[in-house]
Amino acid sequence: MRLQLLVAIVLATFSFHVTSVFAQKPETQPVLLQMVRDNAIHQELNLSSDQIEQIREALKPIDGPWFRVRIRPVEERIETIGALTEQLENSLRGILTAEQTKRLDQLRNQALGTRMVVRDQVAAALGIDETERQSLYDTFRKTDAVVKDMREKVNAGEIDSKKAAAKVKQAQQVERKGLTDGLSTEQRIKLVDLTGESFDFSKVQRTYPVAPELTLEGAQWLQGSEINLEDLRGKVVAVHFYAFQCINCRRNLPHYNAWQTDYADEGLVIIGIQTPETSRERKPDEVAAAMRSENIEYPVLMDTQSANWKQWSNTMWPTVYLIDKQGYLRRWWQGELNWKETPGEQQMRQTIELLLAEED
Repeated sequence: MRLQLLVAIVLATFSFHVTSVFAQKPETQPVLLQMVRDNAIHQELNLSSDQIEQIREALKPIDGPWFRVRIRPVEERIETIGALTEQLENSLRGILTAEQTKRLDQLRNQALGTRMVVRDQVAAALGIDETERQSLYDTFRKTDAVVKDMREKVNAGEIDSKKAAAKVKQAQQVERKGLTDGLSTEQRIKLVDLTGESFDFSKVQRTYPVAPELTLEGAQWLQGSEINLEDLRGKVVAVHFYAFQCINCRRNLPHYNAWQTDYADEGLVIIGIQTPETSRERKPDEVAAAMRSENIEYPVLMDTQSANWKQWSNTMWPTVYLIDKQGYLRRWWQGELNWKETPGEQQMRQTIELLLAEED
């Protein structure tokens, strides 16, 4: 991920995906799906251990569809995430107290920032009519266009990440001013009630779903015994998708071997998923021979029919995912880790060390 710094800045403030100008409402980050799984939010809501477990159970049928829809067209994402959010809201009504529900709603609004007006109940509470909302939506789309432009320029090496982040921040400030300047005193008072006491979202670490379980549909373990990710709770897991003839994949393999050497004794488990692209990559003996030549000692699953690739909605070789001790995805990297001197391997090591240091 060559845009790691910029992406981190954007995610830290729960910024937003670029949306189609033809959509009536701009697409916003699914902040409820993101925040409700994190320990800092659980503490802020003063949840009991039983409530936390009920929330985790409620997320099980939601996380897979949410993770897979991330690569789908914007209209499909909006529809699917909207339905999943409603499903979670319905579950939370039977789990949270009225006080906890109100505070969680305030946190949602804080996380959305100016985009909270996309929520019908917020617009109604503030008395913002449809014309005013559409004007704000136009401003949101301008910000989204800046974010998209900065991503593309950083990716192309036309601007550095710090300058890009500054331009994004400037656009976001214009967006905030567009909302607050138009509010009356009465609306500002209502806004305070809608957002509540300020919360430090930098404390939120888990914003991704539980990692999809591995499947043996059309797949076989070429090395190591059968593994279920759920059985690895308490361990940090690195899952990487590769194809042995892919040169970019081969350049990453020594890094995974080094992780195995440096962190296996501390609790890191590495799993390779060989998803074939060529005819040779579909032959188990060829894959096994390549594993020996690359000195791969960790478990490898041969994903002959790409069932795991589809389960994870993976899009490119190579990609490596990091999973924390509770089974949540925490970071992933697409492409070569050190592509054109990008310090990807170093950054992933830092995340591995952070996850190993966390409590279960």
